[in-house]
Order: sequence, then structure tokens, then C-alpha cells
Amino acid sequence: MKARAPYKILVLTTSRADFGTYASVLDAMKSHPRLAPSLAVTGMHLSPEFGETIREVAASGFPIAAQFPCLADGDDAKAVAEGMGTATLGMALALDGLDVDLLLTLGDRYEMLAAAIAAAPYNIPIAHIHGGEETEGAMDNAFRHMLTKLSHLHFCATERSAQRIRQMGESDNRIFVSGAPALDSVRKLTLLSREELAEKFDFPTDSDFVLATYHPVTLDLKATEREIAAIFAALDEIAMPTVFTAANADTAGRSLNEKIAEFASARKEMHLVDHMGPVGYFSAMSHAAVMIGNSSSGILEAASFGLAVVNVGDRQKGRERSPNVIDVSGVAESIIDAVGEARGAGFQAVCARKENVYGRGDAGPVIADTIANALDEGLSVRKTFAWIDAPNA
Repeated sequence: MKARAPYKILVLTTSRADFGTYASVLDAMKSHPRLAPSLAVTGMHLSPEFGETIREVAASGFPIAAQFPCLADGDDAKAVAEGMGTATLGMALALDGLDVDLLLTLGDRYEMLAAAIAAAPYNIPIAHIHGGEETEGAMDNAFRHMLTKLSHLHFCATERSAQRIRQMGESDNRIFVSGAPALDSVRKLTLLSREELAEKFDFPTDSDFVLATYHPVTLDLKATEREIAAIFAALDEIAMPTVFTAANADTAGRSLNEKIAEFASARKEMHLVDHMGPVGYFSAMSHAAVMIGNSSSGILEAASFGLAVVNVGDRQKGRERSPNVIDVSGVAESIIDAVGEARGAGFQAVCARKENVYGRGDAGPVIADTIANALDEGLSVRKTFAWIDAPNA
């Protein structure tokens, strides 16, 4: 048994999205007698273009052990690859001066993978949240699976995700079905009222509105162009007030945001919000009439709000669905028809049950306890490939 608790847990955060998802895990670790969490901050957090959200990270009260910029100018393949190299270097330099017992990572962002790679030469165990999922339309899919093979503890949202990780040769005693941590926040956050939301973000005050969150399909940028054009055409036809959120710093993300901004600026009932934060975004989900786009939030969290989701295209292909999701192709007519179905009484009754395949909202304590116990037992960075069916000798 290791006798050096409290263990120093470095939590890697790259964006507003993952920091919000980490919230319950950070809280659980902070209150845990054998864990001492701190943050390594990079990616969109340090970019003025994406809201410079490191200020919100600092305001959370969790100590920032390291921070380093990594985003390159532009959003083409060269800029993304350059950003990955910069993230690896920045994390390597940060780790050289830190005493770390475990690095906690989440999801599938390229900056997340690149920074985590730097921990390998230091023999630092890595824990990964949300491994084993599938998003076939995005290069992030490969990044997630790379993080899985780099990691030593796996916290899955569903049993199906755990099965995928077992197929990758990871040992069953390192795989845990915790549920999705974001659902902990859904259950616990005090959300903004409709009036508070309108005042803070210039939302419509009383009429039904659409929440639109669309990100690039990074494995098919032509599909991105087709799908956002179809969404624009559908919204013009639907003629409902719409709140757009900005796309992430993916390949073509900046050019996509320019198109959204141009579309919204020409229409009085369209609102573009660059950064809402977890409370603002979840509050918008709680009040929206329907969600349109291809964001993971429509797949993971929306069901817990009873929010109907029209999921456009293949970006989230392969992810498990709750009953609130309608999948459509990137064609305006399909989107329009799906919005009509989503707003119908029958489908609204299904959504109102708030059935969510990604858990019940108790992931944070499970993850914190499991990390502490694994470190107590001397978590090793050595891994043996676990065969499901042993090959012939």
C-alpha cells in the first residue's frame, strides 16, 4: 500500500466544455481526504477568441498548477497539427517542475491527447473519462481511442463503452462504468430563470426558441458546408427565435463561426453567443423548445432536461441515443420535418420522461473514490494486453 496520500491529481482542462464536465469530479476530489486536485490549463481557455475562460477557471477556486497556450492561428490542418505539438511541449515543460501522482483527462479533444502524451515519459498514471464512445464523423474519435490506450484507469459513461475498451485489450479491473459526470451538474446546478437568461444573454423573453449548436464534421468538411447551409435554410423556414452557440476550435471552426455570425447578424430573431458557461448553457437547454445541431451535449445531457434534439449528420454517429434524439441527414426538408415531429405532443411526452442512457448523475464520487483506491493499491503504469479470446499458440 502506498502511504503518501493525499495524492496529487493534475486535472487537464482545455475548454469550457470539459471544465464544466469535470465540475462534480473536482468537487468530489476536493472533499476527499486522500486526494488533492489541481489544474493544468491550456487550449481554448487561454484564447481571447474563445472567451479567455481561464478567468472562470481561476474563479472556481481550484489551484492552477500549470498553464500554457497551444492554439495556433487558423483552423486548417497545419494549425491543428502545430497546436498538438505545442500542447505536448507545453505539458512536458510543466510536468518537469511538478510532483504528480495521476493525470486526469477527459473526452477526445486533440489538445487533450497531445498534452497527455507528455505524461508518458514521466511514468505518470493517466485516468480517462468518457472513453469507449464513438463519434464516427470526427477525427476526435481516433483521439479518444488513443487516449484510452495511453491511460491506466477508464471511466465509461455506459456499459457499451466499457465493452469497446475491453475489445482494445484493456484489463477489466481498470475499467469502471461511472456514468457521465456532466449529469451530476445537471442534477445539482441552480439554473437561471427565463428572465435571468434573457437579461444575461439577450435571449427571447417569452416565445419558444431553438437552441442551435453545430460543430465541424472534421472528417468531411464538405459535409460541414452542406449541413450548416441546410440548418440555415431550415431555420429560415421554421421562423422561430434561435440562439446559436459558437463552434469549438476544431479544423474549420473559425470559418464556421464566421458563417454563423453572418447569418445571425442579418436576422433579428437570431442570437449568437460565444460563451455561455455551464450554468448558462444548461439553463438554455432547460428552456429551449428544441435543439438543432450535432453537439455531444444533445446526445449526453439534453435528455436529462426533457429537451427534444434534432441531430444533424454523422458527427455523432456511433454514440448511444436516449429516446429524445431524432437523427436526420443534412437536408433542410429533413430538419424541418424533424422539428415538427420533435414539437409534437407524442414526442414531447417521450422527452418528458427524461430517460438518459448516460447515467443518473452520481459519477463524481465514484470517480474520486476509485482513483484514491487505485493509488492506495499502487496503480502501475505497466499494462498487460487482455485477450477476450486468446489467440492460438
